[in-house]
Order: sequence, then structure tokens, then C-alpha cells
Amino acid sequence: MAGGGFLSGLKRLYLTIYNWTVFFGWLQVFYLAVKTLKESGHQHVYQAVEKPLLLAQSAAILEIIHGLFGLVRSPISATVPQIGSRLYVTWGILWSFPEVRTHVLVSSLVISWSITEIIRYSFFGTKEALGSAPSWFLWLRYSTFLLLYPTGITSEVGLIYNALPYIKESGKYSVLMPNKWNFSFDYYYAALAVLGVYVPGSPHMYTYMLGQRKKALSKSKKE
Repeated sequence: MAGGGFLSGLKRLYLTIYNWTVFFGWLQVFYLAVKTLKESGHQHVYQAVEKPLLLAQSAAILEIIHGLFGLVRSPISATVPQIGSRLYVTWGILWSFPEVRTHVLVSSLVISWSITEIIRYSFFGTKEALGSAPSWFLWLRYSTFLLLYPTGITSEVGLIYNALPYIKESGKYSVLMPNKWNFSFDYYYAALAVLGVYVPGSPHMYTYMLGQRKKALSKSKKE
């Protein structure tokens, strides 16, 4: 029993540190985005937030590992598509194609993501540290996505779409035949396929999150 209690405490300590560390990363992203938007305009937002954005978003890979090892209860089937799509936009579009970095949608993307994550990570950080979170915090965690998910998704889709001409023109990440592996890969068509996945994927994830919201808020009322 003592060993189990120690491991449980260690898990809580790790998850508390993880959540609050990533929270501060997203807080920095939000602060820099709003400051730059106000002072210099949307064209300079990506340049201002690039480093903390890449770090904070990439840190989410650990959440997949947390799910695999049972550290958290979030299902991998829901975690992977959400994190995967964000990593794709972060690294596969914004980092890879500088031409789209000055687009106004970068601002709406970064602000939607950062507000969502500031609330989410601080909520779970509070839960891990204290064992529970206030009911208003629970409501906030499971309600802000109603607006921020559509704005975030629209920004993601818009940026991928705007990157298509540059992807096609550059031939970046594409592998053309003939080659010694006898294999070809066209990043342009891969990007089109990703856009295609957003069509059924977005309503599915939104419905899933509505279900999670209903479950979390009804459970809170019972308690």
C-alpha cells in the first residue's frame, strides 16, 4: 500500500509540474500574440510567438505517452487526432512554409489555441495539485471550446489551404520517382488529404467534446 501511495503521489507531482509548465508556455504565447497584434499588426505575430509556440505545442506529444501508460484517463483515440492535427499545422505548415506566416489567420489560430490551452492546463494542474477544481473552473474548461474550437479549426483549415500553392511550387517533403526505394510521396496531395479529413473529423470531434461537456457538468451537479 505504501508503495502504491508513493507512486500515486509521484504521478500527481509529475502531472502537476507538466501541466503548469505547459500552461506558462501557452501564457507566454498568448501575451506575445496580443502584444504584437496591438503594437505591430498580425503580420508579425508568428515571428513573435514562434519559439514558445513550437515548444508548448510539441510538449503535447507527452499527452499521447501519458495516455498510453495510463497516467491519464483521456482516450488515445481522441487525443491523437487533436494533437496530430495541431502538430501538423505547427510544423508541417507554419514552420515549413514561411509564406503563410504573415496571414491574418495565424493570429486567430494562436489566440484560439492559447486561450484554450491556458484554461485546460491550469484546470488539470489545479486538479492534480489540489485533488479538485472549483465548479466555475470546470464550467470554463468545458464551455470555452464552444466558440474557440470553431475559430481554431477554421484557422487551421484556412492556413493549410493558403499553403497549398507554396507546397506545390516548392516540392518540399515530396519524394519523386524514379528512385532507389521505388517509392513516391507527394506532400501536396497529402495536404489535400489532411483537408479532406477535417471535413468529417471536425464535426465528429466537436460532437465528442459536447458529450464530454455534458458528462463532466452533470457529474459536477451530482457532487
